[in-house]
Amino acid sequence: MKSIKLTDDELATMSYDDVAYVILENNKKKMKIQDLFKEVIKVMSLPEKDFEDHLVDFFELLSTDKRFIMLEKGFWDLKINHRTKLVIDEDEDEDIVVDDEEVEEKEDIDDEINYDDEIIDDDESDDDLKDLVILDENEENDVA
Repeated sequence: MKSIKLTDDELATMSYDDVAYVILENNKKKMKIQDLFKEVIKVMSLPEKDFEDHLVDFFELLSTDKRFIMLEKGFWDLKINHRTKLVIDEDEDEDIVVDDEEVEEKEDIDDEINYDDEIIDDDESDDDLKDLVILDENEENDVA
């Protein structure tokens, strides 16, 4: 495992999950949560008692931070290192598997559509105004 060196100024502004991100990024391999948190404690120069006291908090941080992904058997890694597949269960008999790349391509196509370029047929909206009567100020007084 590579040794992580951060300055005191950097460490002062970083939380557990930020340090964990740096560790996983530098080691370029998945780690069990206990090993990862022990390394975080070591890098941040915190007492070992913090490991026991804050392991649950660390798990919650990783679980809610979208930069991390929990893998099988208690391993954690950076989400950018893994491709995810979305399985849509439309019917019990068939599953549709969608790659992230396919979803991104569809989103790119949708972004290219310019709805302002569509031609709107104004004839349909004219029927809504057929009963509209416009009065000027003089006629308004005559009617009242």
